[in-house]
Amino acid sequence: MLSFIGPLFASAVFKTLALLPLPSLQRIGRFCGWITWVLPGSYKRNAAKNLKQAFPDATEEMQRNAILNVGILFLEMPFWWIRRNDAALNKLIECDNWEQFDVALAKGKGVILLSPHAGCFELLGPIYASRYQSTVLFRPPRMAWLQDWIIKMRSRRLLTMAPANQSGVRSLVKTLKRGHTVGILPDQVPVEGEGVWSPFFGKPAYTLTIVQRLQSLTGATIFILAAERKAIGQGYKLHYKEMLSPLPEDTVEAATVINQEMENMIRLMPDQYLWGYNRYRQPKHKALVQKKAE
Repeated sequence: MLSFIGPLFASAVFKTLALLPLPSLQRIGRFCGWITWVLPGSYKRNAAKNLKQAFPDATEEMQRNAILNVGILFLEMPFWWIRRNDAALNKLIECDNWEQFDVALAKGKGVILLSPHAGCFELLGPIYASRYQSTVLFRPPRMAWLQDWIIKMRSRRLLTMAPANQSGVRSLVKTLKRGHTVGILPDQVPVEGEGVWSPFFGKPAYTLTIVQRLQSLTGATIFILAAERKAIGQGYKLHYKEMLSPLPEDTVEAATVINQEMENMIRLMPDQYLWGYNRYRQPKHKALVQKKAE
């Protein structure tokens, strides 16, 4: 029953919210963030702890703004998932050089986009895929109906979603070998056996090794990017950096380089990062994760 009702209800909610202008959604999200800030909760505690780990001098105002931006992010999601007018959506983001991606893709070895959970990362897929064929890796939720719904909502003509499993990894390799683009959020905790321990803001964090493997297999160019949210209703600014040197062959060294690049991007918008995510937790056992997915 849930597999039938769930997608219908979720789609109805998202489509209704997506009718609102983006500034209205952002204001509603900010209000939801205020509620989260005022009320006690584990997310708020984790966010304060992780923010202090990264920025020991972080003020209460910075902590509050980080929580408010989480609320804004979640209310922005329907806007970016539902709306399909690429020309209108592109007017909302400031980018001074798309040609760099043309040059990288012209090499024929593909492009790997890496972004932290900072700013409005949900817009990166739709905006980039309005120009280039892309496959984005995502962490499948426990409920099968929710996974299918997320794939349907996020997918576009030039954008394919790949679950973070063996099948999804094969899809990433094929995409790069065809000279296209893959997108990965590398600041997630992978399952046991698919990462290494590497410093993240001065504390060991279990970090994906797939990026190093993908580049080693294909010779793809890596870009670090994030979309910084401007003031409400003012759109976003795309920050980007091309990594000119290949990642080290050693997986720990490669993970360390990636984490450093994530840190550098987060420092540009420290109050727009998802600090409440438990980045430093122990990885889950792969067999347990597979069982839950079933």
